[in-house]
Amino acid sequence: STGKPKGVAITHADITALAADTRWHNGAHHHLLFHSPHSFDAATYEIWAALLNGHTLTVADREITAPVVREAVASGVTAVFLTKALFDLLAEEDPGCFTGLQEVWTGGEAASPTAMARVQATNPDLTLVHVYGPTETTTFAICGPLSPADTAHSPVPLGLPMDNTQAYVLDASLAPVPVGVPGELYLGGTGLARGYDGQPALTATRFVPDPHHPGAR
Repeated sequence: STGKPKGVAITHADITALAADTRWHNGAHHHLLFHSPHSFDAATYEIWAALLNGHTLTVADREITAPVVREAVASGVTAVFLTKALFDLLAEEDPGCFTGLQEVWTGGEAASPTAMARVQATNPDLTLVHVYGPTETTTFAICGPLSPADTAHSPVPLGLPMDNTQAYVLDASLAPVPVGVPGELYLGGTGLARGYDGQPALTATRFVPDPHHPGAR
């Protein structure tokens, strides 16, 4: 967001916390597609949510297009994560390419209700999941399956915190704001990164103590 790269120190424990989320055990994630660059945090989900749970991982051999998604489905892939931009592109070009998948997770930017509704209308048996989470929370922090009613308006709901994750909407004093009052979203839990590598001052500014859980961030 600042335009200056900063290394986020993700620990092995952060990755295992992500892989231990119970959402990967509903059957929809037993065969995942690894297509993200290794340097992109979504690769953490694609690789470890599969391998650390004994699931199957298919590695894409080229950039994702609608035909590649169809090939992945034909090979048995059951769930994929797509950035909002890529999801919107596929939704426009060929929303039927998702037919046969059990779940599609998408996020990274403000969602397009139009694109989501188009995919839902074409694939009534598909579960579309809106997901949010900065790299600092090890890929995903909040997610929620969407109904057609959810995508009939903007903004699209984010959902609920993932396992062992806390989400608060707080004011400038770190006090919870009442329902309907604007505030800032704070995230905490077992997947929170150690901080910014080699930048202790920035880490202290952004990774603050959790006022609601003593000793936590």
